[in-house]
Amino acid sequence: MKITDVRAYVVEPFTWEWAGITRPLRWMFLRIDTDEGITGWGEGSSFPHHGSEMVGLGALAAKELLIGQDPTNIEVLWQKMFRRHTSVGARGITSAVVSAVDIALWDITGKAAGKPVYELLGGKMRDDVDMYANGWFDNCVTPEQYADAARNVVLPAGHTALKFDPFPEHEDGFLSGGLTEEGTEKASDIVKAVREVVGRNHEILIDAHGRFNVPTAVRLGNRLFDESNIGWFEEPVPAESNAALELVRPQLRAPISVGERLFTRFDFVEIFEKRLTDYVMPDICLAGGISEMRKIANMAEAYHLPFSPHNAQGTLQIVSGAQLCMTLPNFYRLEHAMTHISGYNRFLTEPLNFHDGKLTLSDKPGLGVEMDVEEIERSSIEIEWPENLN
Repeated sequence: MKITDVRAYVVEPFTWEWAGITRPLRWMFLRIDTDEGITGWGEGSSFPHHGSEMVGLGALAAKELLIGQDPTNIEVLWQKMFRRHTSVGARGITSAVVSAVDIALWDITGKAAGKPVYELLGGKMRDDVDMYANGWFDNCVTPEQYADAARNVVLPAGHTALKFDPFPEHEDGFLSGGLTEEGTEKASDIVKAVREVVGRNHEILIDAHGRFNVPTAVRLGNRLFDESNIGWFEEPVPAESNAALELVRPQLRAPISVGERLFTRFDFVEIFEKRLTDYVMPDICLAGGISEMRKIANMAEAYHLPFSPHNAQGTLQIVSGAQLCMTLPNFYRLEHAMTHISGYNRFLTEPLNFHDGKLTLSDKPGLGVEMDVEEIERSSIEIEWPENLN
């Protein structure tokens, strides 16, 4: 079997609103065709929305390397794609391209073998994948609105863990690294309001999105932990600074979760060696796909750390992540953006099976889903790799 074509599609499933800002959400789906009529699908979505377009262009640039190759030689192709771009940087867009291709190759290999990907990875350790809820608080501003959303969206779906960012003041990211007193009090009130609704037995996970400097991260994380018993404080400081994380670690009472903006297993070595996190949360669309996520999970297991992938993008991110999580002994929960459900299903011929705060995969070969090609083509934003650069 040989690869005959590689196509990238950037789709815009809906717009997304938070902290008074509306922006488009875009996902990049990658299609790989073979001479045996088997097609594999992957995803390399990134944020903000233009990131998906850049990854799509990168995937088209990798086309000449992939054409004529055996798609079941997954590790060989992973190494070739990753190593050839180390001069310009093998993280970021390069890693996202490798991720999309890797997911598609696992889809092809599973379909060729007539088995779901989780069987190729060693077999399932569970029948369902536990989720935690994110993306349930669109348009929320006040503590009362957050509380109502938790009551009316999260609890009826059966979730026992939920995540959110109560710091809309810093929606644009790291500026000074601080937070005003007003922003601090508002965040505290929001988290307390949600805790009152969900009760003591639900896990509340707080995402700082790497916005804070060291003293601010320590102050905020400890206050939210003491007041509301948060389950983790995610990315308390910018992802590029393990030195800052090392300063925060001994001072913070709340557990730490990091990984969504780390690329490949190599970025996790120092995290593990210096014991800088309590939860490991790489992104399958950025960290290197199924192959690399499995290696990171195995590294985490050696340190007895729970594995909880970041999952805030599209259809194939959640499906491929769930395929892997079915097989992992140290799996904790998979992130689930509740507002994305309609977007997930829009590009599938059959809807995903969410229930009771869980996702149940089908036992169909490959990733176990069939993409709605007509809807993808109808919805896609055209991107094209210039012919004179081939």
